[in-house]
Amino acid sequence: MTRQVKRAFKYRFYPTSEQAAELSRTFGCVRLVYNKALEERTRAWYGEQRRISYVQSSAALTAWKKTGELAFLAEVSSVPLQQALRHLQTAFGNFFAKRAKYPRYKSRKKSRASAEYTRSAFTWREGKLTLAKMTQPLDIRWSRLLPEGAEPTTVTVSRDAAGRWFVSLLCQDTIAPAPAPAPATTAAVALDAGITSLVTLSSGEKIANPRHERRDRARLATAQRELSRKAKGSSNREKARRRVARVHARIADRRRDFLHKLSTRLVRENQTVVIEDLSVRNLLKNGTLARAISDAAWTDLRSMLQCKCAWYGRELVVIDRWFPSSKLCGNCGTVALKLPLNVRMWTCECGSVHDRDINAARNILAAGLAVSACGDGVRPQRESSRTGRSSVKQEPQWATAGIPRL
Repeated sequence: MTRQVKRAFKYRFYPTSEQAAELSRTFGCVRLVYNKALEERTRAWYGEQRRISYVQSSAALTAWKKTGELAFLAEVSSVPLQQALRHLQTAFGNFFAKRAKYPRYKSRKKSRASAEYTRSAFTWREGKLTLAKMTQPLDIRWSRLLPEGAEPTTVTVSRDAAGRWFVSLLCQDTIAPAPAPAPATTAAVALDAGITSLVTLSSGEKIANPRHERRDRARLATAQRELSRKAKGSSNREKARRRVARVHARIADRRRDFLHKLSTRLVRENQTVVIEDLSVRNLLKNGTLARAISDAAWTDLRSMLQCKCAWYGRELVVIDRWFPSSKLCGNCGTVALKLPLNVRMWTCECGSVHDRDINAARNILAAGLAVSACGDGVRPQRESSRTGRSSVKQEPQWATAGIPRL
């Protein structure tokens, strides 16, 4: 069945000097309004045990504009300032619902510089976008076309640490019924994440880890040494900081491009994709492997698979993180008592010789298909004492049709 969804399309653009100055002022005002509203809410709660609503914050913003100290807030578009208050309201809603921590102040140096414009604050005419307080449309590089007949409902302008400008257009898009989004298939695949091989597929294929950060490590080290020698607050230090940021941006862009191509290929070729529920945050506590694990970006790969499975009408199954996929013999079902990371090939008591990664991927596939088909458990009985639960999983599937359980 055809359904309408909201989808964001991000493009790079090159502002004129006047546009860059206007947007920079807007970014600063958005940050100031967010921080000041957060300060007022914090003071009211801890000092008077009183909550401040969005309506009260909006009225306070109007009063701030009339003061001599904050009169400059009236010089930029009012819509991004109101959107900042709405974002703060959302942050507090997530905090009170225990979905997030207490909102934090935005930093001029560390926080993302962005401003959000709703429909009343921009003009979209003949494929050209003109923001409020500007006379010329943005010089956008259209790397891909918008859906036919689509018009943006929300526009978000941002600038990254490397000084690049981006605009994100939120539009209504149509998802066609299967099999239109992707060719129909009954194939299934499982992924075993690693470092030497980024992922090992249950088919036996090993996808090498590009190690993007390692490839640019020398260039990054040189740029960081130059930055450390510059005087704080000088213009040369700002130039050196931009060079460091550009190296980081190059690494991140190449990594993201590789993961997008890999995830798209896996989702288009398979109806069912099975992965493990890895706790990357805990794995990063390993000082020896933390840098390599961060460069692998397993969490980003999982997020892309979740989104694309939903888009292409595929099924993503996430199995329990305690499932002993590497130590389990795929032939006889025996679980090895100990299997260090440096052991890549091992022999079971039944005589079967296993490649550690391929065996793990095939076990993950078998467990995922069992979960998808009948909700059977994937945790051995001897593991039940660790969590106090039976080996049968309480929730047979963490992600159905690409919609994850958060």
